[in-house]
Amino acid sequence: MNCGGETRSVVKRKCKETNETLSFTRAEQKKDKDMLSQQQDRNRGRSNKLLSYWELPDYMKDNEYILRYYRANWSLKDAFFSIFRWHNETLNVWTHLIGFFLFLGLTLANLMKPQVVDLLGMLTRSFSSSGDKNVSHNFKDILLGTTLLFDLRHQVPLKMQFQSQELVTARWPFFVFLGGSMFCLISSSICHLFSCHSRSLNLFLLRIDYVGITVMIITSFFPQIYYVFLCEPHWQLLYLVGITGMGLFTIVTLLSPSLSTGKYRAYRAMLFCSMGLFGIVPAVHACFVNWGNPRRNVTLAYEIAMALSYLTGTLFYVTRIPERWKPGWFDIAGHSHQIFHVLVVVGALAHYAATLKMLDWRDSFGCGTIVQ
Repeated sequence: MNCGGETRSVVKRKCKETNETLSFTRAEQKKDKDMLSQQQDRNRGRSNKLLSYWELPDYMKDNEYILRYYRANWSLKDAFFSIFRWHNETLNVWTHLIGFFLFLGLTLANLMKPQVVDLLGMLTRSFSSSGDKNVSHNFKDILLGTTLLFDLRHQVPLKMQFQSQELVTARWPFFVFLGGSMFCLISSSICHLFSCHSRSLNLFLLRIDYVGITVMIITSFFPQIYYVFLCEPHWQLLYLVGITGMGLFTIVTLLSPSLSTGKYRAYRAMLFCSMGLFGIVPAVHACFVNWGNPRRNVTLAYEIAMALSYLTGTLFYVTRIPERWKPGWFDIAGHSHQIFHVLVVVGALAHYAATLKMLDWRDSFGCGTIVQ
């Protein structure tokens, strides 16, 4: 009897101990889950926190003179909505995004009009004043410019001076340039917006950004070479094949992951500059071919403005001025990459204006002899 009682007591103790163990285990599991949930909440809060340069993962450490306001390891959704938030990439995104929409508007306007939209010329005429024009005339010009921008379906056609209305030069090189510019600007904006997501996406978007710059350089040559050497197709073909070949070589080179790092910043700039300097040969040749063009000086002035804008922007990009002088002062606004972006858009607009002059010339005279 005693043995049976002892056996029952042992069984009860074991059952009690087992229940206590299960209760303790469940409590520990619940505690672990609560801690994990709290940790995830803390991580989620940190995911939208702006970091300093020293807190970044190594693959994002590109400019040691920009000290704060970085995004790192953000979700795609958070990265997308950060377009409306201040950080050190905000102006990099918007400078080229605004440029993209500007060129998209110019492209649509040109597609909807039989003549090419001379937007820059219109703005110049709208705000210029002379002795034989009064304020009311200028006000009418401004209204005409407003109509051009906001009423594309019912625009007042711009006055184009054609010697022969039957001469219509091919527009495809002009739209190739516009398309290349838009691709460059939008790929740049996307890169600066989403490169904070992950290392793999950062590397991929950087390479697409470099491809966009190369495509813009290539396509900017197409209208000028095509229209200047319209009557000399062998030169036309030679120069277009030359710049396209250089561009393809540059693209293949830049697709190498190692060349996308900050270490090869100067090398990338050298590749882009070499493509631009290639244009010196056709440019000098074009001056002789284009010597009788009455719009030669204006066209040349626009092209010089384009070259200076691109070269100056590249200089800022390589030297990292002004943030190099005052690290931390230009983290949000005013650093070199933002200046580079603005000058790229200015250069593209100058090239757009030069192309309009070339088109107007070819539409007016074709391959015939130009009369001064």
